[in-house]
Amino acid sequence: MDRDSENGGEGDGPASPTVWRYAMAKRAYVVIDAADYFELMRGVMEEARQRIFMIGWDFDSRILLSSGRRWWQRGRHEKFPARLGSFIIWLVKSNPRLEILLLKWNFSLVKSLFRGTMIVDLIRWALRDRIDFKFDGAHPIGCSHHQKIVVVDDVFAACGGIDMTSDRWDTPEHLPRDKRRRKPTGKLYGPWHDVTMVMEGEVAGALGDLGRERWKVAGGAELVPCAPQDFSPWPEELRAEFENVEIGIARTRAEYGDCPQVSEIEALFVEQIRRAKRFVYAETQYFASRAIAEAICERLLEDDPPEFLIINPCTADGWLEQIAMDTARVELVRTLRNADHAGRFRIFYPVASDGTPIYVHAKLMIVDDEILRVGSANMNNRSMGLDSECDVFIDAARPANAHVSSAITGLRHRLLSEHCGVTEETIAEALDRHGSMAAMIESLVPLGKHLEPLPLKHLTEAERALGESALLDPERPGEMFEPIERRGLFRRKGQLMRLHLMDRLRRSKKG
Repeated sequence: MDRDSENGGEGDGPASPTVWRYAMAKRAYVVIDAADYFELMRGVMEEARQRIFMIGWDFDSRILLSSGRRWWQRGRHEKFPARLGSFIIWLVKSNPRLEILLLKWNFSLVKSLFRGTMIVDLIRWALRDRIDFKFDGAHPIGCSHHQKIVVVDDVFAACGGIDMTSDRWDTPEHLPRDKRRRKPTGKLYGPWHDVTMVMEGEVAGALGDLGRERWKVAGGAELVPCAPQDFSPWPEELRAEFENVEIGIARTRAEYGDCPQVSEIEALFVEQIRRAKRFVYAETQYFASRAIAEAICERLLEDDPPEFLIINPCTADGWLEQIAMDTARVELVRTLRNADHAGRFRIFYPVASDGTPIYVHAKLMIVDDEILRVGSANMNNRSMGLDSECDVFIDAARPANAHVSSAITGLRHRLLSEHCGVTEETIAEALDRHGSMAAMIESLVPLGKHLEPLPLKHLTEAERALGESALLDPERPGEMFEPIERRGLFRRKGQLMRLHLMDRLRRSKKG
């Protein structure tokens, strides 16, 4: 695809089945876990000059943006409110030219109003001319607005899996019973792993275009781009992992009103999995996508397939998600294991040093250390065609990106180091010695944080039927109203369905 595809906005049809736009970034860095992300974004927003545009599945004005970690600091101001709600007020008071826009999924509107001081913050924000808060309900019934994007002055942007809400803050150490990992109510929550990418340059303007179109679709007034400026709020002490790279942007959006169906993310997943020669490393909150599982299945059946290593949470967060996602995961993983004649498919979950499962909320994929993608989309059906999503990716095959592979390798080692509780040097040496990520993981002695093979729970017939139906995780809006017999994980012809039917036949004979 050429760069002519950069024209167009959220309301346009996709210029490519896999990519909305390509845009250059002067610098980019992948932030691991929300403690560093919140601290970084607090400093970036403090330096904003024109506009802060925050787009999220959820915001909670009660969260604290600063924990005192100070892994970087610009240090222009000594004092600032740590709580998000007060910090936003303080920002517009400190800069009379600054406007702040917040766009949030409308489903949790009522819940938001009863979150302690949240209603007070919403009223305080509403009284400020330069703060505008909008609830996004511009989607079919059953869909959600799931993007997690921040754009500052159209020169700096963040895109990934981290919402500025409660129960997200954690450090890469994922300490057991960390007293800083506390809900606004004071109750502690468990360890939480997440990832986002921060970017500087032209790509921020492209994400600003996406946000402005989404704002308009959600009922807001038309927004003009920020005026060009030379100054960037990129923290001086933050060393970029990537410099002068071309970044691709892919979206999911359900058909609604004048907006057509957009499924770039699904097509991009399939394309990138088919490109893999050596391995695919993925971190994802869910593993329940029929399209992704089909693409993996096709590769596993090859004579010499690439390695697939997936990092998942032990269980989904919430009883409904466990019913919808965990049951589908069991069926897909069991079927893929039947295809895995070469032993190249493994799925693990991370645990803290005391054995507590670390919840994985990240949405990241690395292919052959040549492709890096980070975004809001999970490996489930909803993210393929139902919810609004945004992923960004760096592809070494693009002419501008021939220099990125070593940095992607370094990031993969950094992630494996965090999960396995050993140094990056140990990871690199063990990978060289064992030749695969799974063999490397199994060679390590689990003395602290480590990865455990994901156990597959036994499903009752009712749970199996629900998982196979994809009733709670459809691929497109229209499927929610289809008869159950016409929907499901294995409803389309392909290797996945063939192997699943063979597995069911074997199990019925054993029974």
